[in-house]
Amino acid sequence: MRLVVCIDRDDDIGRKTKIDGPVVGRAAVLDAAVRLGTVDPEDTDTNAVFAAVSLYDELHDAGEECEVCVLTGAAKVGIVSDRRVAEQFDRVLNEVHASSVYLVSDGAEDEYLYPIIASRVRIDGVRRVLVRQSQSLESTYYTLVRALKDPKLRAKTILPFAFVLLILGFAAAGGVLLWGVIGLAILLGVYLIFWTFDIDETIIEAVRSASTDIRQGSVAFGFGLFTIALVGVGFLEGYNLYTGGAGVSPLERLLLFLQAALIWWVAAALVAETGRAVRRLIAHGRFPRSFVVATTSVLGIGLVSYGIVFLVRFLEGITNSSDVPFLAGLIVVGLGLVIGAGVIQQHFRAAARAATPSPPMSSG
Repeated sequence: MRLVVCIDRDDDIGRKTKIDGPVVGRAAVLDAAVRLGTVDPEDTDTNAVFAAVSLYDELHDAGEECEVCVLTGAAKVGIVSDRRVAEQFDRVLNEVHASSVYLVSDGAEDEYLYPIIASRVRIDGVRRVLVRQSQSLESTYYTLVRALKDPKLRAKTILPFAFVLLILGFAAAGGVLLWGVIGLAILLGVYLIFWTFDIDETIIEAVRSASTDIRQGSVAFGFGLFTIALVGVGFLEGYNLYTGGAGVSPLERLLLFLQAALIWWVAAALVAETGRAVRRLIAHGRFPRSFVVATTSVLGIGLVSYGIVFLVRFLEGITNSSDVPFLAGLIVVGLGLVIGAGVIQQHFRAAARAATPSPPMSSG
């Protein structure tokens, strides 16, 4: 026997017509649909119940042995309503002994119960009842509600909106709405960069790793803390030169910032790589080859960046031509170090492949 099932997850039938579920049989189901439509003509469940009766008639006219029923949940959609639907479905199956089910649904909400039905009996198909005036609205609503239950999506959508309201509210209360808009633009720009490159996940992972290092007494935490300090010193030194450059152009102040900060940032990168190498040395008893490649690359990139800063200063007429040999030397040496790091990396890979024994050839 095939059972046509219509689910009223939020129990509109019970609340509006006082009919308790499950409703089994064509006459009882049709009566429930008529009474619900009379009480609330705009309820989409009315269309779904009528569609279930229509599908039952199609199957019955085709000579199939079938039955139709309506399962009702609870006004508060959730665990209680789903459990009630499952209990009613078990009662119907004990009475009808159906071998398969055809599910009739009026929207995304009822289709959440698809696994409950499928866990008890085979589902031959689902008929979706499209109500022109509200179906798309209901589906969109429940799709958004379901999506916002994901904590990660909530953090990436609701949290920025909350920051917008907080910043604008505090700025308006303090009478500095313009600065609030400026701060909001900077905050949203940083947030979009973090979201695009998953920097937030990297920071969270770094915090977790630091917490583990503290509990385990790892030396990596000390190196990491020193690295953060050096990065902060770089920003501070650059900021002091940026704000102290009175009477100069904004571009020259930016170049002064980079000129002061780059040295400290390169030093921070070297300390971080040293920390990783020391941790590998303690854990595995050998110094990692990647340390040479990483430090050479960091030094090369730092020298090239520093040379570019001086090159821009020369092109803008801030420095004289006597600095040209110096900046050219910085860029050339930096590029040489970057290329040398690549060559060293390739050498290490070739040595590793040569040291790996080849699998024995099988005789044919």
